[in-house]
Amino acid sequence: MDSWLADLTSLTGKIAGELWGIPAIVLLVGTGLYLTLRLRFIQFRSFKHAIALIRGKYDKPTDEGEVSHFQALSTALSATVGTGNIAGVATAIALGGPGAVFWMWITALVGMASKYTSCTLAVKFRIVHEDGSISGGPMYTLA
Repeated sequence: MDSWLADLTSLTGKIAGELWGIPAIVLLVGTGLYLTLRLRFIQFRSFKHAIALIRGKYDKPTDEGEVSHFQALSTALSATVGTGNIAGVATAIALGGPGAVFWMWITALVGMASKYTSCTLAVKFRIVHEDGSISGGPMYTLA
């Protein structure tokens, strides 16, 4: 039994090592670049509008909804940024030097298009029940 488990662990370790290497980097960055181009640089074009949304320019007390734009952003950030992200930056700087931060910024800019797409699809395919409650949406898929 132990031999079988050791073989399975070894096999899954090899598969994970192959998939989470260069192929994952190419897939993630490639998808981000594709979405950035396809959405015509949405992360740059809509930056001013995004700041206006967060500041409450478009909030109206008569609008339907349970969560403000700022509350939605705060929830999204709390689900996305955790201890691992903070420790990851420190580890990257320690191992790769300050130049690692530059490449993190570049990949973050490309990753914004992926995040925008996933949130947009989550909102589009959520379910609104007869009583007005909502199932699905970005809060179900952000983590």
